Amino acid sequence: MSDAIHYFPKDFKWGTATAAYQVEGNSHNNQWALWEQTPGNIRTGDKAGLACDWWRNAEADFDRMVDLGLNAHRLSVEWSRIEPREGYFDSAAIDRYRQMLLGLRQRGIEPMVTLHHFTNPIWLEEQGAWESEAVVPRFERFVAKVVQSLGDLCDMWCTINEPNIYAIMGYLTDDGHMPPGRPGDFNLTLRVIRNMLLGHAAAYQTLHAHQPLARVGIAHHMRAFQALRPNNVFDRVVARLQDYAFNQSILEALTRGRWGAILGRGASQSARAVRGTLDWFGLNYYSRTRSYFDPKRHDLLFSNIADTPDGEMSDHGYGEIYPDGLMHCLRRLARYRLPIYITENGLPDDDDNQRPAFIVRHLRVLWTAAQFNYKIQGYYHWSLIDNFEWGQGWRMKFGLYAVDPQTQARQPRNSAWLYRDIAKANALSSEIVRRHTPELSPVLFP
Repeated sequence: MSDAIHYFPKDFKWGTATAAYQVEGNSHNNQWALWEQTPGNIRTGDKAGLACDWWRNAEADFDRMVDLGLNAHRLSVEWSRIEPREGYFDSAAIDRYRQMLLGLRQRGIEPMVTLHHFTNPIWLEEQGAWESEAVVPRFERFVAKVVQSLGDLCDMWCTINEPNIYAIMGYLTDDGHMPPGRPGDFNLTLRVIRNMLLGHAAAYQTLHAHQPLARVGIAHHMRAFQALRPNNVFDRVVARLQDYAFNQSILEALTRGRWGAILGRGASQSARAVRGTLDWFGLNYYSRTRSYFDPKRHDLLFSNIADTPDGEMSDHGYGEIYPDGLMHCLRRLARYRLPIYITENGLPDDDDNQRPAFIVRHLRVLWTAAQFNYKIQGYYHWSLIDNFEWGQGWRMKFGLYAVDPQTQARQPRNSAWLYRDIAKANALSSEIVRRHTPELSPVLFP
């Protein structure tokens, strides 16, 4: 049997992704640092603490990226470090981020900088953060400072990470363990999403005003919503409602300048400013959701969710491994004819017995999408290293490298070397597919 080579597009970006609070360490001036102090907010009782010690020594992990043959990395800047008090910008923090970006550049790694990844400065949180439209000019001011200070080292910008997750986990559901921890307010959830999209639009205009050739996108978390009982009409209806609320309403606002039936509920401002504020789409994809009709859940569009019977789950029941859902999301994004980056994709897998197949199966979907001329430009695996996984603490092991938070020791997992082989070849070989996912090889990889 021949060992065919299935190449990805020329100049494809092979990367990893991280978030500042999860890796930098000793970040004490944002709402997550306060959130950690209340018992029960972090399910394991863990603290971020030193995290992965990036504030002092990110460069050691940059060298690991080189070892893996990566040419891109998505990282975020911490608003509370750069603007610790309203209107005051810390030059030392900016200098440290310049060192990080320069360190990536010197290693041949292109940085993608995320400007907001879940954390708010305490002073902003005290003002209501994204609950109020007043956040938009404050975010715009912060973005202007960042691009003026770092724009010579970066032109690839991700404005906001997962507005839907930030809002839903903080204001609608009670299972996310995310601040501010005020579940049950559907209208406030929608208002927060709208304000984040308006903040994205303001950031887009600001970035292009200071850097005309900037490439600006947003990281949108999408899931494949499917009826738990496909033959049940009520399950199918709530699955479509959830899909529209979670996935499509944000896409509609960004591309058509419309809040739509869901986001328009209680809206006082126009979405026209949001229309067309994308140079590329960022897709964060992890899993699918099986939906069923629940007449008791009027707060959640009469819907509830359950695990797929006999579905393969990742560690701690984090989510079902369902690569076909990635194609479902890509097919939807491709119609907008913009470049697409997979800005996050990964799973918690302490013993690394699922991650190799997970990577290969999802990359096989990406390769297939590229054959359909979908504009797939890059893949950023979540994550390079184990890190502080928000409300789950340290128990979720997402890293290609294992991290001991006490000693800061790193240990590569086997999936790291698999990802290295794929990235360096810019290709999936039939041999790799047969080894890790033999069920796929007879059809697409002869």
